[in-house]
Amino acid sequence: MAFFTTSDGLELYYTDQGTGLPILCLAGLTRTTADFDYVTPFLSGQRLIKLDYRGRGRSDFDPDWKNYSLPIECRDVTELLNHLGLEKVAILGTSRGGLKAMGLAMGAKHRLLGVALNDVGPVIEPAGIDTIKGYIGRDPVAKTHAEAAASMARAFPEFKGVPESRWLEEARKHYTTDANGLHITYDKHLRDAVLAAGDQMMPDLWPFFDAMDGLPLALIWGLNSNLLGADTVAEMQKRRPDMILGKVPDRGHIPFLDEPAAVTALTTWTKALQ
Repeated sequence: MAFFTTSDGLELYYTDQGTGLPILCLAGLTRTTADFDYVTPFLSGQRLIKLDYRGRGRSDFDPDWKNYSLPIECRDVTELLNHLGLEKVAILGTSRGGLKAMGLAMGAKHRLLGVALNDVGPVIEPAGIDTIKGYIGRDPVAKTHAEAAASMARAFPEFKGVPESRWLEEARKHYTTDANGLHITYDKHLRDAVLAAGDQMMPDLWPFFDAMDGLPLALIWGLNSNLLGADTVAEMQKRRPDMILGKVPDRGHIPFLDEPAAVTALTTWTKALQ
């Protein structure tokens, strides 16, 4: 296991495997490096760097939940790149990870080789935000991974044809277990940060999207997503006709990234980065 120390003293966990083009994998809001397990075999020719954000997974929890913010987390990303001695990377960003990629395009574009967004864009649909607010920061009612897997299958009807084995994998990735049941793998105070951010007016993110101009860009879109809408995707395509688009059927927020449409889009994207 590898860790680096942030400028404010937290130890953050990361993995760094493979050789070739460096791709930094940035997970969703409450997720960890495990989110990219499914896609890793399809990117075997690349150098994959994965990060647990502050307050998630194996990384230190921040004593001040107000630091669970995009600007601070973007700073953590640049400090990781400095720690690794990397001048530039491509970013595969899932949900919040994609927002970080857009933020870095605005503030540190010289560090980017390209961006692939997993089911996120400059407009976040209210239904998606409401879903996040409903579960964030709470341990599941289920007491075992098997119970949690069954609950996921019922809770996410927008995911069609997902085998029980995949839901069980998901449960094991996202919940630890002890004698008292299952527990989330991130700081419960992340809920405070999300609710506080929701009380503020959302900034216009289109300039952040436009800041990626000139960078190879891909979008993986779960066609049943409640966070990324069709109108937003259409406008993204209008602004970036060269954007590689992988439309993933029978998936909501977020695709697993090993679906054929996702793999094809990411393979095309990595070739564009060469």
